[in-house]
Amino acid sequence: MDEQPVLIAREGELIGQRWTIDTDEFVVGRGSDSNLVLPERQVSRYHIKVLRRDGRFFLQDLGSKNGTHLNGEQVTGTVPLQDGDEIQIALCVKLVFVGTDATLPLTFEPPTYQGALTIDESQRSVYIKGQLLSPPLSLAQFRLLELLYVGNGAVSSREDIIEVVWPGTEGIGVSEQAIDALVRRLRDRLNEVDDYNYIVTVRGHGFRLDNGPH
Repeated sequence: MDEQPVLIAREGELIGQRWTIDTDEFVVGRGSDSNLVLPERQVSRYHIKVLRRDGRFFLQDLGSKNGTHLNGEQVTGTVPLQDGDEIQIALCVKLVFVGTDATLPLTFEPPTYQGALTIDESQRSVYIKGQLLSPPLSLAQFRLLELLYVGNGAVSSREDIIEVVWPGTEGIGVSEQAIDALVRRLRDRLNEVDDYNYIVTVRGHGFRLDNGPH
């Protein structure tokens, strides 16, 4: 039964801890009788349930007060779970679901890298010169960095950024200042490891990634 799926904490005090989903209805919440107890005030007594049905897995929000997000999208009702999905509980706890056909390694090994900065998309991890950036980036920061990284030096416009970082909004409510603030926060996070300026502003066009010397 070593193929049982697990939940792995991605940030906060529980980072790196994992819990095996060993029942068909795995409850996560603040209540002491939950399968995974999260003693956070914002977490509902019974917050979410991971369901196993015919070998597939689903995430169900149990009417929680402060909500559940799956890969940045709010969950209502029951939705399918896939390897590498990020579950955010009440905006205070992030868990990664690793399924039975796990494509994610269960140890956090740095990938081989070319260039100073690399990302591991499966684990939403960032490495700079082989050093893991910890704590992990927020989902918005990672989406922005991934866009620039995949672009491999090409300029990403503000429209590109909105589409990737805030999907489905069509830019409504997303100001220039919000994009600039996100870029600034991402730069600050990268500078925690290396003071090289990886994100270059191309005035009038957008942003691109300068991945430093290969």
